Amino acid sequence: MDKDNLSKIVAQNLLQINAIKINAQNPFTWASGIISPIYCDNRLTLSEISVRKIIKEGLAELTKSYKFDVIAGVATAGIPHGALVADYLGVPFIYIRDKAKSHGKKNQIEGRLLEGQKVLLVEDLISTGGSSLKAVEAVREFGNEVVGVIAIFSYGFQAANINFEKSDCSFSTLSDYHILLQEALALNIIDADSIATLEKWSVDPANWFTSINN
Repeated sequence: MDKDNLSKIVAQNLLQINAIKINAQNPFTWASGIISPIYCDNRLTLSEISVRKIIKEGLAELTKSYKFDVIAGVATAGIPHGALVADYLGVPFIYIRDKAKSHGKKNQIEGRLLEGQKVLLVEDLISTGGSSLKAVEAVREFGNEVVGVIAIFSYGFQAANINFEKSDCSFSTLSDYHILLQEALALNIIDADSIATLEKWSVDPANWFTSINN
């Protein structure tokens, strides 16, 4: 399956199982304070066998663009998807905590990572790239190379592109916000009149709610 069709199918499935909800009239407030017309919970895909399979095989397809020895899940939501892909491909798996444990061995990297091994990170979602790049830094500090980050979905923020570029790290996703809007329109989840308002959000998420109410 080509990348464009895969992106559309993933978006359709995320919408159909309500892993992604869109509501510009009654938007969601994130922990960061950003008011958003979209809420994404990719954990729901784990409970849907057919969707889980599509995502697992889709992420495995993305891995073909990278040369790596180990797959690493980014805590917490990237862990199950990373483990599924690693098992599917038959490669070692580790996961990266958001910070080192305060007890025991005080690990931030869990699992066996050997000297010289190249690592491909798996995330569920990329917004600004903050959590992903913290994991990238943890692997680099351990002395290993990160070849890239793959994820299920991206909000399409310019901040993510800037942050990944600054960190000299590439990323790719199965689907993104722009494709999602087109599929939501096709499924009659949103109407054509709302597209322009929804597209403004990914351009300036911090000020979107104020701008549409002035």
